[in-house]
Amino acid sequence: MRLSAETVRLDLIHPFRIAREVSDHKQNVLVRISDGELTGTGEAAPSRYYGEDAGSVIRALEKVPPLLGGDPFELEETTDRLASALPGDPSARAAVDIALHDLAAQRLGVPLYRWLGLDPAKTPVTSFTIGIDEPAAVRRKVREAAGYPALKIKLGSEKDLEIMRAIRDETDARIRIDANAGWTADQAVEMVGRLSEFGVELVEQPLPPGSPADWRRVREAAAMPVFADESVLVSPDVPAMAGLVDGVNVKLMKCGGVREALRLIHTARAHGMRVMIGCMIETSVAITAAAHLSPLADYADLDGNLLISNDLFSGAAVRGGRLVLPEGPGTGITPRP
Repeated sequence: MRLSAETVRLDLIHPFRIAREVSDHKQNVLVRISDGELTGTGEAAPSRYYGEDAGSVIRALEKVPPLLGGDPFELEETTDRLASALPGDPSARAAVDIALHDLAAQRLGVPLYRWLGLDPAKTPVTSFTIGIDEPAAVRRKVREAAGYPALKIKLGSEKDLEIMRAIRDETDARIRIDANAGWTADQAVEMVGRLSEFGVELVEQPLPPGSPADWRRVREAAAMPVFADESVLVSPDVPAMAGLVDGVNVKLMKCGGVREALRLIHTARAHGMRVMIGCMIETSVAITAAAHLSPLADYADLDGNLLISNDLFSGAAVRGGRLVLPEGPGTGITPRP
């Protein structure tokens, strides 16, 4: 099998600010793996928070060809080799993993969800994300997102409550909060109490990773479910958060791809946790791969492709807020003209 990679610039429709950073574009890496007849496509959306950037992904991918073997169906063996060789490069591994799953399902002539035995009618509603901004700008963004029944609101600034009031003045949509580890324990306890008046559906990553006692304190104070994102990267991270959170956000770019995402989902379920499937800023390549897993999730936050102005592919769609999976073989993505 042959691998090729290219870096692509993704331009955000609005500058995207979360508690720890702001950006107006992202550099992702597209990966293609060919068996001489068919080609699987994957994507890396690296994050500096997890120690990656586009350059590190390209360097990691240079090590991959000898690890691929000759059979895209040898997914367990291949992903194990990738994890051993590239332990600090989860999005690079995810790109290869997605491409292999795409290629293998294409060989079978079936959509990825069908190969995984999942029901496309059970996809959840996806949220649409509103980044941190001035309250007036947030109002405009909420109006732009009027067609989405669920919004994910990024908090972790000094204007959190002003932002929430501005949002509720504009919409009665379901609201999910993501603080991206931007609060202290005292701030988080206060905020989960104040957020109840806004009818918040859940709160994600209120605290930095670590400090189990602080997580327990926040969960006990919260009237809504508390989810972990940055605290849970891979399946072995789940047990330590059992009893501290109600659910986990599973992202292909954190865990290394479809294979580990499945393990993470099942591990979370075994510990009585709810599951959200989320994303970074991504094209429809990675978004669609994650969407094929979404029938296993309670919540979806798969809108990274909706936040950019130059998506290079078509794939999973959103109708009435709900994810609609493509019917083509593999992940079912197609290049845009």
